[in-house]
Amino acid sequence: MQNKFLLLISSLFLYFVILLLVYFVHINFFQVEVILYSAILDSFIALLIFFVLSFFYKSIIFNSFEFLLIMIILILFGYSFSITLPAVIDRSLSFYFLEKIEQHNGAIKQASMRDIFIDDYIDEYKLIEIRITEQLESGTIKVVDSCIYLTQRGHMVAKFSNFFRKNFLAKNRLILEEYSNQLTDPLKKSQINKEYLCQNDVQK
Repeated sequence: MQNKFLLLISSLFLYFVILLLVYFVHINFFQVEVILYSAILDSFIALLIFFVLSFFYKSIIFNSFEFLLIMIILILFGYSFSITLPAVIDRSLSFYFLEKIEQHNGAIKQASMRDIFIDDYIDEYKLIEIRITEQLESGTIKVVDSCIYLTQRGHMVAKFSNFFRKNFLAKNRLILEEYSNQLTDPLKKSQINKEYLCQNDVQK
């Protein structure tokens, strides 16, 4: 039993090494459309390599059920890696917040943060361009004559996220020094701005 546990740990370590190698080769020598999808693809490529390497001796060490469980664990491990490192660091406003403060010798006026996010963050991280690219690759939007339209998939995702936000996010969330439910329905007080609409929609 102890030997199998050590082999399990060794399998996890081997898979992690393979995943890192695949990931670094991918990001350095191949084109990447979306960081999250790329990292998830890398995790499955690493899983396939691990499967091939371990296939010939798995039956000697583990039975089929145990090997299946190991593969499931590795799938979850790879997915967790993709979400918690490349995707989070790429997308996270919180990491940007910390990196920006560190850039300014570890201290920034609190009153300046809104200007930093509006004036710096959007431009420095190419926020609009990256988000549009991600959604185009996801098939949730399409761009026609400089207008962005939701696809059927986009409508479904938007309805789901809106439902989840309203019903399954914290109702008493700390925002600075006050607990609030404001972020369960952040668009509640938002009005439709006709300047945002495409010309055909304005005419309607």
